[in-house]
Amino acid sequence: MPSSKSKAFVTDLLSRSNVSLDGANPWDIQVHDDRFYDRVLSQGTLGVGETYMEGWWDADHLDETLYRGLVGDIPASLPLDPGLIWSIVRGKLFNMQRARVSEVGEKHYDIGNDLYTRMLDKRMIYSCAYWEHADTLDAAQEAKLDLICRKVGLMPGMRILDIGSGWGGFLKFAAERYGVEGIGITVSKEQAAYANANRDGLPIETKLMDYQSLDGQFDRIISIGMFEHVGYKNYRPFMEKARSLLRPGGLLLLHTIGGNVSTTHGDPWTEKYIFPNGMLPSARQIAAASEGLFVMEDWHNFGAYYDKTLMAWHANFEAAWPELKDKYGERFHRMWRYYLLLCAALFRARKIQLWQVVFSPNGVPGGYRSVR
Repeated sequence: MPSSKSKAFVTDLLSRSNVSLDGANPWDIQVHDDRFYDRVLSQGTLGVGETYMEGWWDADHLDETLYRGLVGDIPASLPLDPGLIWSIVRGKLFNMQRARVSEVGEKHYDIGNDLYTRMLDKRMIYSCAYWEHADTLDAAQEAKLDLICRKVGLMPGMRILDIGSGWGGFLKFAAERYGVEGIGITVSKEQAAYANANRDGLPIETKLMDYQSLDGQFDRIISIGMFEHVGYKNYRPFMEKARSLLRPGGLLLLHTIGGNVSTTHGDPWTEKYIFPNGMLPSARQIAAASEGLFVMEDWHNFGAYYDKTLMAWHANFEAAWPELKDKYGERFHRMWRYYLLLCAALFRARKIQLWQVVFSPNGVPGGYRSVR
């Protein structure tokens, strides 16, 4: 049985966000195991995520439950859990992103192309789509790719670099539509194999390597959804490396999730189960890392579109689950659902953002024209 203190604490906390225990609203929590309350009190947000994975509680509209909790600032009201303390200490003492460069590739991006091909759009783009004039995931992802191409002014014959190139979708799109050639780099074996097997004779190549090991000169550098894996100790070295690879008249476009405040650690549950050593940069950290190396030409926030993107991925994932369940199992099912819907809730609550930032080495002569 849970202590009366822990159950009362959780009940009161939820009520501030208009979430009830065993209530009739689709966002209300149905508790199946009373140990849930003590875990939340002792482990904070890590306990919330793990008890969901273990089936101790459910909610019909989990995204709305989490959204309401975030708007009500429930995480800040939870006790400081050991997982968060360890994440903070580890972030201060070590540089895990450089010590374990390939870990996120092995533990997240390599888990199975069968999962990602069913969840993502036809071009396998695993980042925020651009829904301004689109009503399907495929169209919204193509719109995002085209937006990037137009922002950096791609032209035939240019040589481009994609840092953290995923399954090769952007490189292939840019080569098909804008006549460029290019190199992509990733730390995921599965991504590299898929990208190179599907380049259709285009002048593009994906290399399995760390970005700091790359040499050469490029007209444009793109990084889409990779900076979240760089780590705060490495933001400046990343910018220095990009500057060294970019030709004098070139442009760098950085597409990244960002946090509203500067931190030196990640979220305990997300670090443990989804993105090892991941953390979100703040606007201040990005600006500081680029200072003296680049002129910041443009800053575009379309984080609200990530909510819609994640909900589309979730719908695809749930529709495909009957084909995936024998391989991955129910614990993974609940973990992945929690991941997708937690992220959707974070963007919906505007707790995190999606930024596209355009940099030039010395300033665009006459000024950069913003593209939307």
